[in-house]
Amino acid sequence: MDTTTDPTPPTRVFVAFQARDALAEIRFLCDVLGFAQNLVVPGEGDTIAHAQLDWPGGGAVMLGNHRPDAEYQREPGTSGTYLVLDDPDLDALLARAQSEGSGARIVQALRERDHGGRELTLADPEGNLWSIGTYPGEPSAADS
Repeated sequence: MDTTTDPTPPTRVFVAFQARDALAEIRFLCDVLGFAQNLVVPGEGDTIAHAQLDWPGGGAVMLGNHRPDAEYQREPGTSGTYLVLDDPDLDALLARAQSEGSGARIVQALRERDHGGRELTLADPEGNLWSIGTYPGEPSAADS
């Protein structure tokens, strides 16, 4: 990526996990949480070998179907990730998550945090935990 014309730096950290039904997981992450499909590589049969879903404003996740016999494998439902959103977007995401048939299960209700911001935590249909909030984190030492 040419950062002289695009000030957004490329993603340098990806959350990576596996799903029993990666195609359904991709639909959930895009339709309910708001990720955008960047790349989806089909695997054997109806599986997904690899997918990259981009998060608005920066960041991404990578996932594929769980293959217990593969060299790299993660047990589905063991990921925990924090996503940062602007306040109005958080309310819209909560509404999507609460809609019938979304597949989301609210684990921690929307609340104000002592360290700043509002957040909620939900589980996706595979059991992964997604905390979504307005807390952008503290500046890194590299920003000082």
